[in-house]
Amino acid sequence: MRSPWYSKLSLLLGPRLPHNWLLLCLISVLVVIVLLGSSSSSAFDSVTSTARSDVYSNYRRLKEKALSDYLELKSFSLGATRQREFSLCGKEKENYVPCYNVSANLLAGFKDGEEFDRHCEVSREQHSCLVRPPKDYKIPLRWPAGEDVIWSGNVKISKDQFLSSGSMTKRLMLLEENQIAFHSEDGLINDGVKDYSRQIAEMIGLGSDSEFLQAGVHTVLDIGCGFGSFGAHLLSLKLMAVCIAAYEVTGSQVQLALERGLPAIIGNFISRQLPYPSLSFDMVHCAQCGISWDKKDGMFLIEVDRVLKPGGYFVLTSPTVQPHRNSLSSKKGSMIKPIEEFTEKLCWSLLAQQDETFIWQKTADAYCYISGKQSAIPLCKEGQDAQSYYQPLVSCISRTNYKRWIPIQNRSFGLVVSAAELEIHGKPGRVQPNDFFEDLQNWKSVLRNYWSLLTPLIFSDHPKRPGDEDPLPPHNMLRNVMDMNAHYGGLNGAFLEEKKSVWMMNVVPIGARNTLPLILHQGFAGVLHDWCEPFPTYPRTYDMLHANGLLSHLISEGCSIMSLFLEMDRILRPEGWVVVSDILESIEHARSLATQIRWEARTVQFFNLWTTGKSVLNT
Repeated sequence: MRSPWYSKLSLLLGPRLPHNWLLLCLISVLVVIVLLGSSSSSAFDSVTSTARSDVYSNYRRLKEKALSDYLELKSFSLGATRQREFSLCGKEKENYVPCYNVSANLLAGFKDGEEFDRHCEVSREQHSCLVRPPKDYKIPLRWPAGEDVIWSGNVKISKDQFLSSGSMTKRLMLLEENQIAFHSEDGLINDGVKDYSRQIAEMIGLGSDSEFLQAGVHTVLDIGCGFGSFGAHLLSLKLMAVCIAAYEVTGSQVQLALERGLPAIIGNFISRQLPYPSLSFDMVHCAQCGISWDKKDGMFLIEVDRVLKPGGYFVLTSPTVQPHRNSLSSKKGSMIKPIEEFTEKLCWSLLAQQDETFIWQKTADAYCYISGKQSAIPLCKEGQDAQSYYQPLVSCISRTNYKRWIPIQNRSFGLVVSAAELEIHGKPGRVQPNDFFEDLQNWKSVLRNYWSLLTPLIFSDHPKRPGDEDPLPPHNMLRNVMDMNAHYGGLNGAFLEEKKSVWMMNVVPIGARNTLPLILHQGFAGVLHDWCEPFPTYPRTYDMLHANGLLSHLISEGCSIMSLFLEMDRILRPEGWVVVSDILESIEHARSLATQIRWEARTVQFFNLWTTGKSVLNT
């Protein structure tokens, strides 16, 4: 009997046939017959609508089977031999995260916290096996039940680590036998999440946290998110809160958040910039996140300034910065004074302080940066901050002459996009409004096709037919979705318009057109990434991966497609799904590789895009 791990597989698959030249000819004839059959629809005019639906369904299955068999036999006729499947990794790699090898980093000379940073150039070992889950791994509870209850065996955190946790959200987490329960909404008092969120809203002049959206706060970068309860609450308010926390050998805030179905990614403020372009977030939040903001000559604060939009907020909650007598005019603590002095040079203003929480607002006046007030901090030279993909931290302020320099209180939002917001940083020209909206309409149509194929497989335990409303949980099988080549974020927008209860990590590949500012503007989660390298997340953290045109792009970049597939297998949950759309040649290559990593794949045609995928079969 196969373990649940073997279930990670396919949207689309054809059976293997005997390798026989005569059979190849017969299959080729069958393909011609099937294709010619598409022109004979008039013969069915007298058939009832139910029968017509059955005929179409059978026709589509026959066409997919014929195409799949044809590709397999074509591969054989070209002399290709079936390669052996990859073996399983050892138990020591159950929580393997490439590029984060602390021991190797120490040997390479990294110290002062940099050994916990991302160093792909050090960890170049070949990842040539399939990462398997722990023996007590269980398929996560489906959304929304999975937000508040997770299986303890799915995350790398022990009872002792939980008891020693100093997070402000510790009291919201209960360890019960083989489950961890989070109480993020009910029964909270004192420093509960609801009260804390309302306190922040009142400190920036709002009546309640339900007014964040009206105040221009749509996207939040939550640094060191603990158990994710604050981010979960913000998501309930329709804000996009992305957790970013450092890699941890003994368990991780990022792993916990993703297991709960909350947006998260590994990252830190140690030596390098975050993989976001300038002016990315409306609010940056740090609650006991463990960062010494007054260190490294203020470069951590400069990095916050870089990713913060004009008029955006920096929220800092920490007992180490609490001034005496709870007064702004009184003597400041040892840490808050240098922070306050440096933020003045950044043209930030301290809006309010209450208990252990301080809130600064970044100026919306670009003139402040050239008026001499911050003369001690130079402006970055043109091109110095253009890439922002794990580049070294800088001691200069990002340029303020972007056309995207628009205060958060004044900008449009969502699908209402101004000409300035359509500018693509680092590339000539800009996105045309028609291209942007046509992209969304196209993906709405594609999503309906995807869903009609996925429905019988994802909801196989539920009496659902294509076109019906999605069943209520626990039958909803998708929550964490990644678009590996997000373009304008159209697929994300299509999921939202179809009211699917998912969130999507929109990845913009390095080397492609940098559309991430446009994606973030829409209130979506997104990140820059080089797919020649592993993605900064823990194993088994996504339910579905989507890649449109990514294989062709990576082949042109000279990247290993086999390494990409092994990485996709690592980050995909058991019983997860992959949808790959590309030109036929790339799909043929992908389909041959899929068998080596124990995926089962079907191949279908959507709008001249060939799609293959991964699903799970329990035997």
